[in-house]
This record gives sequence, structure tokens and C-alpha cells, in this order.
Amino acid sequence: MIKFENVTKRYGGDAAVKDGNLTIETGKIIGLLGPNGSGKSTSLKMMAGLVKPNKGRVTVNGEVVTRKIAKFVAYLTELDFYYEAFTVNDMVTFYASQFTDFRLEKAEELLIFMKIDRHKKIKQLSKGNRGRLKLVLALAREADYILLDEPFSGLDPMVRDSIVKGLLTYVDFGKQTIIIATHEIDEIEPLLDEVLLIKNGNFLAHENVEHIREVEGLSIKEWMIHSFSER
Repeated sequence: MIKFENVTKRYGGDAAVKDGNLTIETGKIIGLLGPNGSGKSTSLKMMAGLVKPNKGRVTVNGEVVTRKIAKFVAYLTELDFYYEAFTVNDMVTFYASQFTDFRLEKAEELLIFMKIDRHKKIKQLSKGNRGRLKLVLALAREADYILLDEPFSGLDPMVRDSIVKGLLTYVDFGKQTIIIATHEIDEIEPLLDEVLLIKNGNFLAHENVEHIREVEGLSIKEWMIHSFSER
């Protein structure tokens, strides 16, 4: 379980997250949805132990989050940062040396699925293939929580759908939870179990997807637009 208890994070005088309270159960795919600058990335970074709240506390599996929380959490940044002199294989080997839950066999399968040449240097990869490599490195871990920040940015729209659907094959939903932060939901809507809305640093709603569809009779996008218009 991930919990935010009265969490506020400020950058200078601006609050990226304001008095946030949140509980995320295990074994689900959750969409963290909101416009650019709404606080999505900051929320994920606090879950990953990369950013500390100014007020309140964040816990993962009952443990107050620090940098050591990486033993439970795999984090995919929206930034494109690699050791460019490394080959793809070098990067996979490096991750395996850093995380005890990194599975080389799973990484091999993902590289084939993502159609990435393991012998190419990072600097030779297209933006789309660099994005695919980030997914490989995150999903090859058997972490309890996989946090994906704009994971499909830069990917060719022609292949996004197949990649999104293929992700389900590589997640153990008996043990793992995926949180996907994005402002574009068309590709991921079919995957989601729950959605969490954030706007201007405020968590506005946390709802089950089936409830939205069956009880409210709305798509996730329609529900999101309606929820934002009321706040």
C-alpha cells in the first residue's frame, strides 16, 4: 500500500502538491491523470523517494519513504537520460547490478518484444527506441510498485497500441501495482482499474473504472472532463 498523509510539496513559493491524502492498494493498474503541471511527476517522485515532502508523510508498505524505498519501487522518469556511450546490453547489465529484483530473462523477452537491438549504443537509438528501453528497464524488475511517468511519450502512435496491450503480459498482478502518470488517456484507458485525478496540486477524485463506466455511463475521458469542470 502507498499512502499520502496530509502531504504538501513546495518548490519555492509554489505548491506542486497541496495537503494530499491518498491510499493506493496493491494489484491494480492506476492512471494518475491531470494536465501538464498538475503535480503528477512530483507525486511519483515522492513515492519513489526522489523528492521529500515539506509537510506530511509518504509511506510505501508501511515504511516512510526515503531513497532506500527503491527496493519496493521501480521508477520510469519522463526525462531522457542515459549513459550514451553504453550499449543497450551495457544498460541492462548495469540495472541488473543495481537492483536485486532485476530479471535478466525478463529483460531479454522485453527487448525482443520491443524490437530493440541490444548491441546498439544508446546514442544510436531513435527517441522512440530510447522510450522503449526505459520501459524494458522498469518492467524487468519485480518491484511491488512500477511508477511510469509519461511512459509513451515519443513513441510512434502506430505502435503505441500494441505496446500498451503487450505490457499486461509482463506484469504480475498478484504482486505488482502499476501507476501511470499521463495527460493523454486514450491509449491506456482499456488497461486501467482505477483513476486518480490531480489538478493544481490537489487530488480531486479516486474512482474505480468499472463504476465510472457502468454506474455513471461515462468514458474515462468524459468523466475526467466533467470532474475538472466542476472543480
